[in-house]
Amino acid sequence: MTAPTEAADQTAADPSARIEVLLVGMNGDLRGKMIPLKAEDKVWKNTVRLPASTQSLDIWGDDNDDITKISLTLGDPDGICTPDKNSLTTLPWGPAGSKQVLATMHTLSGEPHYVCPRAILANVLKRFEEKGLTPVVATELEFYVMEPDFRDTGVPMPPKALVMNGEVEGYQLYDMRATAAMEDFLDTVRAYCDDMGLPADATTAEFGPGQFEVNLLHKPDAMAAADDCIYLKRVVDFAARRHGFKATCMAKPYGDHAGSGLHVHASIIDRQGKNILDAKGGDPVKLKSITAGMLKSMQDAQLIFAPFANSYRRFQPGSFAPDKIDWGFGNRGTAIRIPDKDGPAARIEHRVAGADANPHLLLAAILGGILLGLDEDLDPGPVTTPDSAPETPDMLTYDFLTAVERFRASAFIADIFGTEYQRIYGDTKRKEAMAFLRTVSSFDYQTYLPRI
Repeated sequence: MTAPTEAADQTAADPSARIEVLLVGMNGDLRGKMIPLKAEDKVWKNTVRLPASTQSLDIWGDDNDDITKISLTLGDPDGICTPDKNSLTTLPWGPAGSKQVLATMHTLSGEPHYVCPRAILANVLKRFEEKGLTPVVATELEFYVMEPDFRDTGVPMPPKALVMNGEVEGYQLYDMRATAAMEDFLDTVRAYCDDMGLPADATTAEFGPGQFEVNLLHKPDAMAAADDCIYLKRVVDFAARRHGFKATCMAKPYGDHAGSGLHVHASIIDRQGKNILDAKGGDPVKLKSITAGMLKSMQDAQLIFAPFANSYRRFQPGSFAPDKIDWGFGNRGTAIRIPDKDGPAARIEHRVAGADANPHLLLAAILGGILLGLDEDLDPGPVTTPDSAPETPDMLTYDFLTAVERFRASAFIADIFGTEYQRIYGDTKRKEAMAFLRTVSSFDYQTYLPRI
């Protein structure tokens, strides 16, 4: 990301220009403060504070003090919002000269707070640094664009340009007519990305009506890659608002159309810049071992890949969202795909996460699995091919509560995320899962009331 500095000339700034200091919440939500640009010095002097509980709010915005014990139990103490200059960039939808920056929550004593997703990812990256290794990461984000009247109708509706007589025109995968129909919106997404220095590459139409994907280029800085991804979500949101649409990273907004994923590509380079996963035309031993590490930890980490009740509607047999814990070479139906095994481009593609995943927690979980395969020589088991597959593969769960309980009981999660975050995240998600189990839906009434 090519970012302006805090010392940049502000003479051309609009009088109402601002800098937004943003914290990444548990659910990938961005919360923070809006500071007048003329008072920007406050940001860099680390005087911007917010309650530490800001980053443990559940999907409804409740601080759940009975679970977290970091809100009213402690008097809802402040934390310090420490800005990351590497994430400083423009705010293209704001008044001229406006900026935004991502921050890591620190305690008042100066330690990174255990509840901060950026701090969690930073801890994982320290383990790679100690080994003299650097993850190189790229993300591919899918999302839907829809009409803005969902608040009135209670249901999503694809953009009118993609609808004929009230019905969608069919699958739009790679269809250039779909991108042409949404050209103004996509041009704004591209313009915002360019303005912010986001490394946006290809944009494609995906299967569902109004569904698109934007790829971000690889970076030898996983924190920056996660920051880019969460900024891209913000770009898509504000570009949609500008054109009178709603954009969503909900994993499965339509029951009868494809879900939205967040795929992650990763390779590992050493201090000399060489890709240690390069098989050099031989057996990709190291690629297989890190694949095995990710497969081994996949059930425990599924709650990170699929953090909401709706997320589990995406895991369906016969779809491109994997439901098996398997791997393959170039196989888009597997959970872990190896697109290339030879040369600098040797890498894995992790295909499990939905677009609703928190990018920082997602990369922490994936890279944590990779660490397992770096520390030991692991076997991923039989490869899945079009002609053969393991007879009884381990499965991902279709059930939110099952994923919650696996997360809460996992030694791997405790090691990567810390026991306190494991408790807070797991118990908060358990409360969310139980709320959905208690809710009787209109589909329940439609199905059972007339028949039972």
